[in-house]
Amino acid sequence: MNSTTAPSHALPVDAPAAARQVLRLLQRLRHGTLTVQLPGGQSLCFGSGERPHAAITLRSWAPCTRSLKSGDIGFAESFIAGEWTTPNLADLLRVLVRNRREVEDVIYGHWWGRALYRLRHLLNRNTRAKSRKNIHAHYDLGNAFYELWLDGTMNYSSAWFDGDFDQPLAQAQHAKVRRALRMAGVESGDRVLEIGCGWGALAEMAAVEFSAQVTGVTLSTEQLDYARARLAWTGQRADLRLQDYRDIDDAAFDAILSIEMVEAVGREYWPTYFETVARLLKPGGRACIQSIVIADELWPRYIQSTDFIQQYVFPGGCLPCPSEFRRAAKAAGLRVVDEFAFGLDYAETLRRWRERFLGERARVQALGFDEGFIRTWEFYLAYCEAAFAEANCDVVQYTLQKP
Repeated sequence: MNSTTAPSHALPVDAPAAARQVLRLLQRLRHGTLTVQLPGGQSLCFGSGERPHAAITLRSWAPCTRSLKSGDIGFAESFIAGEWTTPNLADLLRVLVRNRREVEDVIYGHWWGRALYRLRHLLNRNTRAKSRKNIHAHYDLGNAFYELWLDGTMNYSSAWFDGDFDQPLAQAQHAKVRRALRMAGVESGDRVLEIGCGWGALAEMAAVEFSAQVTGVTLSTEQLDYARARLAWTGQRADLRLQDYRDIDDAAFDAILSIEMVEAVGREYWPTYFETVARLLKPGGRACIQSIVIADELWPRYIQSTDFIQQYVFPGGCLPCPSEFRRAAKAAGLRVVDEFAFGLDYAETLRRWRERFLGERARVQALGFDEGFIRTWEFYLAYCEAAFAEANCDVVQYTLQKP
């Protein structure tokens, strides 16, 4: 199908300058199809006519002004404020992500519009005191909140479906954890350290299925209480602590695991993180680190900017790219012996989370969270789903070995 991009003369003459500029940018769309309903009721169609098909209804021109000024952050804030709607948020974001090069000005915004956001992000660097505050901002929203939409395993990280996307989420989560433990070489009686133990899913499997002696650390009091109760209920013993990973001074472990925790460390602390892994690992021991990564080609622009996730969801966080992950591990004396990427599995995991989350809207509100909070989380889950579906991000289990 030929391009259905709206010609310039079809743009409304009464639209403000910012809106006309955004609409002209949308004329560059080459992949997928986007139908835009303007505040006055007029509809314009942009793109190739091919899938994915997305639609957006602008309730005012404010989304254009916000997006042009602050990029994806402004676009998200406009959604949170209810200034635009869409029948499928993930598809809309996929179209925009797929056309990243064509609409880069809207994605990143003007430098002056993002300067304050960048400064705010830099002020969230993960010192020991700030780390606990940053973790609290996300993970201590209450166990009841996460229990509403995570599956029964309480894994808040990508599942691994191994090609079978019809299987229950809990089954795929168990498969992910089991693979990580096997890649780390965990055997009966081994002393195992988990950096960022969450709600205890990995600690439970390591203790019950692998008969390991587990030590786990977290900075979330809510998660720690849940994980301790979980292990106690199974009758297994585990040393679970409220402790910064930098303060662990135990004897070396046979194996170390860390599932999607390195992203929360902050770029300036990656050397410390990997040096800690190397210090706490026995010679010949293995670590399995599961990490979200951003594509290498997007890394230079990413580290010079800030995004919606860093501003509203994970303060202080920073994604490594594959080459930076390998470099940091090597600098600490660790050898990468295996890399296993499964980004499309994360897109499916996020799709299911978002579906469950929106299905529990009334119960989320009953916990005291308002509509703005709900829309923030809806955008966050869809934003991440689109990034993985379009390969801007990936998730990788890296197996590292200490010589």
